[in-house]
Amino acid sequence: MEMLDEENSKKLEGLGNEHVLKRVREAIELCRPGRVTVITDSQEDIDYIRQLALKTGEEKPLSMEGHTVHFDGYHDQARDKGNTKYLLPKGMKISRYINSTEREAGLKEVLGFLDGSMEGKEMLVRFFCLGPLNSRFSLAALQITDSTYVCHSEDILYRKGYGHFKKLKNPRDFFFFLHSAGRLENGVSKDIDKRRIYIDLETNSVYSVNNQYAGNSVGLKKLAMRLAIKKASQKGWMTEHMFIMAAQGPQGRKTYFTGAFPSACGKTSTAMIPGQAIVADDIAYLRPWDDGTLHAVNVEQGIFGIIQDVNPRDDPLIYKALTTPRELILSNVLVVDGKPYWLGMGQELPEKGINYSGEWFKGKRGPDREEIPPANKNARYTIRLCELDNLDEKAEDPEGVPVSGFIFGGRDSDTSPPVAQSLSWGHGTLMAASLESETTAATLGAVGERKHCPMANLDFLSIPLGRYIRDYLGFGKKIQKPPLIFSVNYFLKDKGKFTNEILDKKVWLLWMEGRVHNEFGALKTPIGFIPEYQDLKKLFQEIFKKDYTREEYEKQFTIRIGKLLEKFQRIEKIYSEEEGMPEEFKRELESQKERLEQARKEYEEDEVPPSGFE
Repeated sequence: MEMLDEENSKKLEGLGNEHVLKRVREAIELCRPGRVTVITDSQEDIDYIRQLALKTGEEKPLSMEGHTVHFDGYHDQARDKGNTKYLLPKGMKISRYINSTEREAGLKEVLGFLDGSMEGKEMLVRFFCLGPLNSRFSLAALQITDSTYVCHSEDILYRKGYGHFKKLKNPRDFFFFLHSAGRLENGVSKDIDKRRIYIDLETNSVYSVNNQYAGNSVGLKKLAMRLAIKKASQKGWMTEHMFIMAAQGPQGRKTYFTGAFPSACGKTSTAMIPGQAIVADDIAYLRPWDDGTLHAVNVEQGIFGIIQDVNPRDDPLIYKALTTPRELILSNVLVVDGKPYWLGMGQELPEKGINYSGEWFKGKRGPDREEIPPANKNARYTIRLCELDNLDEKAEDPEGVPVSGFIFGGRDSDTSPPVAQSLSWGHGTLMAASLESETTAATLGAVGERKHCPMANLDFLSIPLGRYIRDYLGFGKKIQKPPLIFSVNYFLKDKGKFTNEILDKKVWLLWMEGRVHNEFGALKTPIGFIPEYQDLKKLFQEIFKKDYTREEYEKQFTIRIGKLLEKFQRIEKIYSEEEGMPEEFKRELESQKERLEQARKEYEEDEVPPSGFE
């Protein structure tokens, strides 16, 4: 392995871990890079990555200090769900919803694509820590890639891990990721038809090739999450597709919530509600503590967020961070004279510039004959959380933060109220497992379809769905005072118009915060507890100096029995076809339907306004 020189060999040997050395050697022999660079935790090494990203052209500088832009290929703009597969032994399956392929055949295919994929390129060997340093939550991750964009993204998103690897009690206990962008044409992956993202649960490894979009290439993101979900299930904790944030109550009180939303459904904007504090925007590890509480940490230290509709009115904190000097990466936006533009940024966009299609002009059409927008709907920003003004003081606490509430939300235009609290932990598990959402541009495929997405986590499950829900039901029993479970829906419409403003979510959040501390009453309905009018009226006045009318309340919090019964009939059919569903869950589902049927019989209506439950 002459491409691994003495200096880089010493860095590897300094870990004292033969299993790491073995994985690196195997990757070198397979990918045959022109040279190998091992990156430690030193600032010199990390600076080298950022400079290399600019040198290779994977990123280009913008006019704002510290800002760079990266473009993925025209057909590499979102997570490729179809080619993201688990490698499973013959005869084994996880769930009918989970994409998989036979392990030996899948390994042969993806390793074949990786064979020689780094010829003439530089292999970068990285070490990261998932979760805070020196924490019982922490997991080690080894990333090997030929993409400087991937490496730079991970520097922003994850904590340094070379020192963490030195402290591993079990030298085999790390996740492994091997990625190659493959052959490049004009700086982007050429062989998109050979794009593969394969996950080997037997060895805690992920192989990704012929792609650059971070959701497919940054192994430590949703790919590591899949590995961690299985590990957590085996060890009795949880890996969730959740933000963590602190809601600010009266007299400086701080209440921590986690929340799970499918992509582009308000997750980051909820975690970034003005006046509150953020701990995490995407992925959380949760563990029950000896004192009977539940604690959570942010797996990451940064945000890989959707930039569309980030504007000074609706997302002032993020917008400020994106428009002031600091280290950040923008991807797949429009660039004109070094200035970035994106959809929904609150100003008129230029009619020509550079974007993910190359030279762009208004009316330009792509290879699929579709008109190309100025910026992609799934354009992103990558930034460290510490760059934000509202980072919570406990964001790096090795012990995590105590969680008092779970929030689940999706895109639902005609069924669910803006906020509701579950009747119990079991009912809350049903609410979360019944989550439906209209699809967005964050994944490849049709937009606007209603999809079932339990706990906003279906795409990432590495264990059977029945086992996952059984774990959820059991988890509430491990905790002396389990978190309250809430559902939210920011997308309810009436006659084609949204029934609430974007920033109204602050009211729903502070109502939930008050419910945790028994400060607000609630109306009991068949689908859970909903706010009382006078409490929302008071909150709207206190927060926005806005008169919240009874008419608005009735429109938003009407219980749409007919629509809800249709939903739970869909949910029942889905779960009736899933093996291993717990009996407790089936009882919760049946009870939910019975409550709705009873309400329809009692009120003789398909829609019951909240006044009907007063």
